[in-house]
Order: sequence, then structure tokens, then C-alpha cells
Amino acid sequence: MRLHFLGATRTVTGSQFLLETDRARVLVDCGMFQGSPHDVIRNRVPFSYAPAEIDALLLTHAHLDHCGLIPHLAGSGFRKPIYATKGTVDLTRIVLLDSAKLQEEAAESHQRFAARHAERAAAEDEETMAAFAAAAKEDPAAATRHASPGAMTGLREPLYTTADANAALALFRGVEYGAEVEIAPGIAATFLDAGHILGSAIVRVRVAQPGGDRVVVFSGDLGRPGTPIIRDPVRVASADYLVIESTYGGRTHESAEEAIRLLGEAVKLTADAKGVLLMPSFAIGRTQEVVYQLDRLFEAGTIPRIPLYLDSPMAQKATDVYRAHPGYFDEEARALVARNDSPVDYPGAVVVNSARDSQAIEQGPRPFMVVASNGMITGGRIVQHVKALVGDPAMTLLFVGYQGDGTLGAHLQQGAKSVRIDGQDLAVRCQVRSIDGFSAHADEPELLAWLSAFRRKPRTTFIVHGDPAAQAAFEPKVRALGFPTAVPVWRETAELA
Repeated sequence: MRLHFLGATRTVTGSQFLLETDRARVLVDCGMFQGSPHDVIRNRVPFSYAPAEIDALLLTHAHLDHCGLIPHLAGSGFRKPIYATKGTVDLTRIVLLDSAKLQEEAAESHQRFAARHAERAAAEDEETMAAFAAAAKEDPAAATRHASPGAMTGLREPLYTTADANAALALFRGVEYGAEVEIAPGIAATFLDAGHILGSAIVRVRVAQPGGDRVVVFSGDLGRPGTPIIRDPVRVASADYLVIESTYGGRTHESAEEAIRLLGEAVKLTADAKGVLLMPSFAIGRTQEVVYQLDRLFEAGTIPRIPLYLDSPMAQKATDVYRAHPGYFDEEARALVARNDSPVDYPGAVVVNSARDSQAIEQGPRPFMVVASNGMITGGRIVQHVKALVGDPAMTLLFVGYQGDGTLGAHLQQGAKSVRIDGQDLAVRCQVRSIDGFSAHADEPELLAWLSAFRRKPRTTFIVHGDPAAQAAFEPKVRALGFPTAVPVWRETAELA
């Protein structure tokens, strides 16, 4: 039995793991790399295996860095079932169709630009080819960490199309939490609630071996106990091998109370200054939680009612999926539903559907709030809002989630004085604030508490899905609990006894 680490190694994005036996080959996740332009180009590096030879794919949840390459995989020959919870299936449909549409639009835009500016486009293509060559190297994460602040929205050709996404979606099979499913010869999987976003799962894989079954547990992204709307992560008692995320290794989140207080303070300051509060937020999970807390603050009379623009069609569709799956909610959210008080609505929120309406938001009367995706300012409508408002001292850029190494969001959060967006250099004059208490990821104490539930410790715990500093802080504390550890590199293979 072999485990190949094909993404999310010493970096946060690009989750992809291949479990291989003499009888079957099973993928866990097939996600996009996100971050700097250098990191994004890694999505075009060829797969290290033949997609047609994969027997099944297990998807932990619907975030793009876990599911975003599935249409590319299917377009490259993969035709077998994809297993996920029913909530994840519904959310992934939204994510992949949106991703394909954005790629098609970006490619069309870039092709029009290339037709008008052939010489400049040729120079950019040369730079892209150099980045592609660098992305295939053994230490791709280092270049990402040392990249200058920037974002790229244009590509000559989409990685996949809407037709490719629809073909991939036809392969999905919805499963229930807690039900073991035979997925390939000698391999069965059980999905357990990870408490990260709606439908998110810890995946327990049982492999039949001559000397007895072996169990490999993939944590996926673990959520936080007490997160609004969804249930807490399920504790796991044993595994032969464990693959665990480390996004917030070495860090402790603010308390939920402090996060809510800081959000209310930012809203009140925006109202008093007649300014703009711009919140980059991932469309699935984070947006719903922020809206939930804004609604609770307004209901309590803590904040004034100022217009809220939800500038993410995908976020609105995701909210509809949340409404359709109240069985995944925690007790508090179910109680709100029972009295017809939706936990994912803010009074009078304006859902912005068209790109033209999105561009018109900045011209509207102030004060107002905007929640737009994506959360690390690496793509989506948030990039254009930042481009338009980053030089405005009356704008507050409020980060409510994780910013990966090398992303434009991370550079702004760390105090960048200028940024480059779509080739244009811009001075940063806006205010920048951060709240990490809304994170959908467990912090280090919460990860360690989850690990403490293991009565039988794994032979090896592989630490993934974290930047190097987070992993360096987290690994010794995992070892101190008695867990043998390893921190794999990109495309490393581990032999599992």
C-alpha cells in the first residue's frame, strides 16, 4: 500500500492524495492550487498518474482547493465514480460550474486583449511559460512564498470548460454520513462530519490487506467546535495512518465573542465615517457565517442597518444549498429554522448577479458593506473591488479568513504599500483590518484536542495542508502527544505497511 502526496504539501492549497494498492487506485480530493500567479500555474502541470486508471475519487468537501481540478481530471480520461456527501455534491456543482465559467470568460477577455496588443501578449506568454517551467520543480512552494504582491485574472485557454464540468458532475454519487461504502476492490470508505462547511467530511478509508485491514484517515479541513449553523467535527478514536491538516498550526484564534465584537466595531466605524466595508470571503462557509453574525448583531441592536451587497452569485447559490440541507445544521440553527428565522439571511441584503451591477457598487451612496469572493483575493469579483478601492482612505478592507502565503490578501494583510493587479501598479491607502475568529479551520489547540481523542495512535501522522511555518510549529506538539509524524513534500510517496 502506497500513499502519494500530490498537493497541499508544505502549502495550503491543491489538496490531492493517491492511495494505491496492488488491486486499486483511489484519489482523495483533486483540488486547485490557489495563491500567487506562480502557484496558480501549477494547475497546468500534468497529472503524475494516468487518470483513466483511477478506480474512484473521494471528495472531502466543496472548496475549490479540494475539488477544483476534477473537471480537468475527467477531461483527461477519468470516468469512475466520485463519492461525497449529498451536501458536498450540491455545493460542488455550484463551485465547478462557476470555476469553468470564470475560466472561459477570463480566457475570452485575454484573447481579445492579445488581439489588440500582440507584442505585450507575446511577452506575457513568455513569462507564463517560464512560470510553468518553475512550477514543475521539486520545491514549487518556495517561489510562491517569495513572490511579489500581485493577482492574475487572465489566461489564454481555460483549464476546463462548462461542458467538462458537467461531464465530471455526472460522475458524482451522494453518500450519507456514517455509512460505509465499497468504492474499489478491497477498499471501503466512511464519511464523518468535519464541521468545516456544509457537507464537509473526514474520510475513513478501510483497506483489506493480507495481514488484516488497515485504516487510513484523511481529516480534510477540520472545523471549529461551536461554529454557527453546522455541527462540530466528529472525533476519531483510531487509525493506522492519519493525514491531517495544519492550516493554523502555531496559532490560536480569537474567541468567538471577540470576533463578533470586532465585526460590530468595523460596521459602526464604517457607518460613522460614511465609508465602505469590503470583506473578502469564500463563497461557501465563510460568507454564510458572516451574514449570520451580521444578522444577529442587527437583531440585537448592536449595529445600525446599512446596505449589504452580496457580490457573489456563487455565494447566493451556496446559501440556497444550506437552506435545502437543514439536517446538517446544529441545534441553534435548527431552532431558528423552526421559528422561520433563516440563519443565513441579512435584512435587505442586495444579491448582485451581473458583472455590470458589481462594477456599479462603488458608485452607490455610502456607507455600505460588500462581501465578495474569493477570500484570499486571488480571483473573483473581489479583485476588481480591491483594484477600484485600495487607494481610498475611506475604505476598510476587513479580512475574515485565512490568507495563504504569497496571495494578494496575505501581502495586504502584512502591510503592503503597493500592489499590482492585472498589470497596473496601485498605491495602498485604504485601512486594513483582520479578524481570525471566524475561521472555518480549527486552530492549533483545537487540532490538538481533536487528536487527543485517538485511543490507538496511528503508525504515522502525515502533516499536510499548511504553510511551512505552521507545520514547523505544529509537528513537535503532535509528536509530544505520542504521534510519530512526517511532513511530506510535493509528489513524495510513502510506503504503508
